Amino acid sequence: MSTVTRFAPSPTGHLHVGNIRAALHNWMWAKKTGGRFLLRLDDTDAERSREEYALSIRADLAWLGLHPDDEVRQSDRFPLYEARFEELRSAGRVYPCYETAEELDLRRKVLLGRGLPPVYERTALALTAEERATLEAEGRKPHWRFKLDHDAPIAWTDLIRGEQHFDPRLLSDPVIRRADGSWLYMLPSVIDDVEMGITHVVRGEDHVSNTATQLQMFLALGASPPQFAHEALLTGAEGKLSKRLGSLGVSAFRDAGIEPVTLVALLARLGTSDPVEPVTDPEPLIASFDFARFGRAPARFDEAELATLNQKVLHMLDFAAVHERLPAGMTESGWLTIRPNLETLEQAAEWWRIVTGPFAPPQPEADDRTFLVQAADILAQLPEGEDLWRTLTDALKAGTGRKGKALFLPLRRALTGMDHGPDMSGMLSLIGQEEAVRRLRTGVAQ
Repeated sequence: MSTVTRFAPSPTGHLHVGNIRAALHNWMWAKKTGGRFLLRLDDTDAERSREEYALSIRADLAWLGLHPDDEVRQSDRFPLYEARFEELRSAGRVYPCYETAEELDLRRKVLLGRGLPPVYERTALALTAEERATLEAEGRKPHWRFKLDHDAPIAWTDLIRGEQHFDPRLLSDPVIRRADGSWLYMLPSVIDDVEMGITHVVRGEDHVSNTATQLQMFLALGASPPQFAHEALLTGAEGKLSKRLGSLGVSAFRDAGIEPVTLVALLARLGTSDPVEPVTDPEPLIASFDFARFGRAPARFDEAELATLNQKVLHMLDFAAVHERLPAGMTESGWLTIRPNLETLEQAAEWWRIVTGPFAPPQPEADDRTFLVQAADILAQLPEGEDLWRTLTDALKAGTGRKGKALFLPLRRALTGMDHGPDMSGMLSLIGQEEAVRRLRTGVAQ
């Protein structure tokens, strides 16, 4: 059977780093196995779902290079849910409940106070038809629960967590439909997974108990469940769950100058036994993707590690990969010269402005003035086509006795206005011999 994975966000907000990681791993598994990766917008919550968030989700996936093979929206599938719901009701697997939220909360507190698990006690199943009619006459509308089979122990082999076992008696029958008729997450997700042919679901370990109840829903619908992989949740750099992780999304990474492939490289390996390494293409990450390499300990997401990784990735990117985002007129030689000094791609524009100008050289130190005049005179006489920087500095070293910082720093400052930066041999070539002579003399003349 061909692999089919899905990413199923609710368009009630922007994607955060945890969502992105789940989407990435579903996409990677589909790519590795030659399968399909689907996007499903879980927009059953009509009040909170927004088209702007749906657009944002699509744009974020595209920025990361995670292109779905197809897309569906749950809001287009209500007739399907209704039909399956009626099948389950006829089979006695869903039932109406009339307790208010306040009554349920009070009962949970009572059970906890007695040292008992706060599991729904199925009081609604004991109601007679007359009692239900009386409650409805009072204006109470039922919400609906899926009836778990207490005689069918729940077990599955998780691709990350291994053998999993749940006693259904210790689980509450999950609410699947609200009193206003709207759907909760649990049942529509199962129905869609069946209808879409989903074979693998990769999601966070906070869904483990949901999976336990959903497995019985698959069986009640006469379907085989997909395989599940529940990965450890991300933690912040301080070593505990960080609220900031919930606000870190694509826009934050883009604004910080993080390359899409950098984020992919980090999240692909985070939580696995494989080292995080810079790559310029996700293919090697896909080839090595293996659920057996995932650990159960929380995975630490460190923004400082991401920034360092981003530098390494930038220093590996060739001109063809970035030329459309570089400043106008920047050549391949310009990129190769400036690239080793970049932390983000946006910084290339700053260095290119130094190359192309307009540039006003800073006023030199008094004891460097004569030295810079000598440099300008020598540079003006050098033939084109040679390694101008090496020839110039060799001549100045021989003629002035200067070396090291005293030799190189005044020249760098006069030509770039900076105390550090890209290799000066490349920079001098980019600036050009005539312009470099002008800069050396202009600074002295000020």
